[in-house]
Amino acid sequence: MARRRKKEHWLNVKFWRLEVRQWIGATLALLGVIALICIFFIRRHTLDYHIEHSFAVADPEFFGSALSLADPVPIAGNAIELLQNGDSYFPAMLQAIREAKKTINFEAYIFYSDQIGHMFRNALCERARAGVQVRVLLDGIGSSWSLDNSDVRMMKNAGCKFAYYHPTHSWRVDRSNRRTHRRVCVIDGRIGFTGAIGFAKQWSGRAQDKDHWRDVQLRVRGPLVEKLQASFQEHWAKTAGEGLSGADQFPALAPAGDLKAQVVASHSFSMAPIPFVEAVAFAAATSRIWITNAYCTPTQAQVEGLTKAVQRGVDVRLLLPGENNDQPMTKSAGRSAYGRLLEGGVKIFEYEPTMIHVKAMVVDGVFSLIGSSNFDVRSAEINEELDVAVYDRAFARQMEAMFTRDLEQSHEYTLPQFRNRSLWERVTEFVALPFRSQL
Repeated sequence: MARRRKKEHWLNVKFWRLEVRQWIGATLALLGVIALICIFFIRRHTLDYHIEHSFAVADPEFFGSALSLADPVPIAGNAIELLQNGDSYFPAMLQAIREAKKTINFEAYIFYSDQIGHMFRNALCERARAGVQVRVLLDGIGSSWSLDNSDVRMMKNAGCKFAYYHPTHSWRVDRSNRRTHRRVCVIDGRIGFTGAIGFAKQWSGRAQDKDHWRDVQLRVRGPLVEKLQASFQEHWAKTAGEGLSGADQFPALAPAGDLKAQVVASHSFSMAPIPFVEAVAFAAATSRIWITNAYCTPTQAQVEGLTKAVQRGVDVRLLLPGENNDQPMTKSAGRSAYGRLLEGGVKIFEYEPTMIHVKAMVVDGVFSLIGSSNFDVRSAEINEELDVAVYDRAFARQMEAMFTRDLEQSHEYTLPQFRNRSLWERVTEFVALPFRSQL
């Protein structure tokens, strides 16, 4: 009888009955697991490319091969200007915004509530009040934490259409780690700006000290502006649910110069285009590969591509931030590859005056790539990036001249320096390496 009562007691136990705090705890734990999956596993597909040298950058098959995962057809008739440092690109952009007649489409990763952000806020508001269609799209993490809600309200009240790309308060946890790292500003569908800059005070000035960064922005005229507009449209339609069309957004564009160029934009859940562009360029190079990048954590395949180029007699140089670095953990994660690069004959230089935020590459004096992409896994696999590929010797000479001037303000980082680095540097490399895809 006692045994029977025990059995009945066991059958009446409700294991699924939990207290409210236990349900909350279980839910938070589940969300934590989902968040970790989203952070470490949701990304674009990439391959380790091991391309052999079978054609040169100067050969006609190069451009289509390198950009086959983006758009292999170069667009002719463009004028593209290198605007260097804040004293150049901020006045140029503000003038274009203030002269807008019909439309302004503005997308950025970093937009802060400081004197630079306020200048652009005011210019955008003034044009919206004047009847110009103004659309502002900012990244939900890159901008929201340092952009005051009062500035957002001011833009909306002035008539600007405003949205955050993948906002932090969204229930879509799967989007939390996928950011728009693009910088796009298109005025009246005719003038475009793109590059790597942020709209904050450290991007102002002329790179004269550690508080004013070194960076570059492109001013684009000609048919390529349509590609910049289309890249903004892609994110705007996804975020705001509005399509852009008509002559105010996509006017007929006459040739403005003689440059051949194309936009390389990365998209969610697609094959990553930038690593393939780089792999083909490394394999096709015959004389020099000069790379400037703010954040360098190359993969084994990229290290192999660069060192194999050196073996063919190619002059391979990397120009990276030195002591002035806003992301020291990223540098630590990337420094573990320095030894293999240096042993393979790649020359590494560190920029001294301030943080260098340029993301650019010039190969064999003819092919240039410049934009928002870092030389790292996050740009390749997670962020939404935008770069401009230019196939022109005159433009490449400008890129090489820019690289050479920056090189004069840098010091070479040697293999003995790497081998004799401090214990602290080695420890930070070890700690940062597992998180290299997120830095």
